[in-house]
Amino acid sequence: MTEKRKGIITMQGNPMTLVGPEIKVGDKAPDFTVLTNDLKPYSLKDAKGKVKVISVVPSIDTGVCEFQTTFFNKEATSLGDVEILTISVDLPFAQKRFCGAKDIDKVITLSDHKDLSFGLNYGFVIEELRLLSRGIIILDEENKVRYVEYVKEVTEHPDYDKAMEEIKKII
Repeated sequence: MTEKRKGIITMQGNPMTLVGPEIKVGDKAPDFTVLTNDLKPYSLKDAKGKVKVISVVPSIDTGVCEFQTTFFNKEATSLGDVEILTISVDLPFAQKRFCGAKDIDKVITLSDHKDLSFGLNYGFVIEELRLLSRGIIILDEENKVRYVEYVKEVTEHPDYDKAMEEIKKII
């Protein structure tokens, strides 16, 4: 039976249930399979040997999600060989169109719509909405979790400064 966690997040002030285990600093990152914008499977082995920033958003085409995605796209140029992944349950076609319209070209957008593989393995699925909650996970080259943020109120921004500080510690 899949773990369900209550009292962790809210959406517009309403309590929501997260499905899947809580990921913690020091954990070995669980694998997952999501889809690229070209409908090809993508998993952790596709970024083997790289530091990975996983930016988790409910829907890429909303204000806070757009800001979060464009923030990491802008910062990518200063981070060298860091793989930045934005994961949502948006369809790959919508992600591709959004990135084209917003000139997002340094972040890899990935869709978890098919199996919720990422969301269930990392504890980001909002049971009531079948969306992913907002957060940031940073993995080192060995896929060890170095930073995790589950944003308490889904409509609010993550702590970008803290995430950038953590990224710079390991690159």
